Amino acid sequence: MKVLCLNGPNLNRLGKREKEAYGTFTLEELETELMDFSAGNGIELSCLQSNHEGELIDWIHQAADDGTDAIVLNAGAYTHTSVAIRDAIASIQIPVIEVHISNVYKREEFRRHSHIAPVAAGQITGFGKDVYKLALHALLLTQSKG
Repeated sequence: MKVLCLNGPNLNRLGKREKEAYGTFTLEELETELMDFSAGNGIELSCLQSNHEGELIDWIHQAADDGTDAIVLNAGAYTHTSVAIRDAIASIQIPVIEVHISNVYKREEFRRHSHIAPVAAGQITGFGKDVYKLALHALLLTQSKG
């Protein structure tokens, strides 16, 4: 299974920003952990991060055309603002799992709306960095059901 893990704006600041909400791990540490988990579970994982909406959209489109089986997406603040990313997801035929490190429903009101959720295969929120592994595990379970 080929999976693309996309992280949006400010996730490159993990370990430095709002540690009470996001923890003390860095994006590099998270990606290393995910690569190890994926290698042990037969997943070919690629990880990308961008602070730019258009770049995330380009990667979503590219994934749909290059044989990627699924996307795990933490769109960061774009979750709550980007109709363009929502439309990019709606335009592809591969599943996208939306993830959030913090429980967005326990935070500010503006974080409680997701433009992505209605077009995502599922959403996992609030379990810290484990949301990514939970998403990968869900993809494995879905694949095994055929």
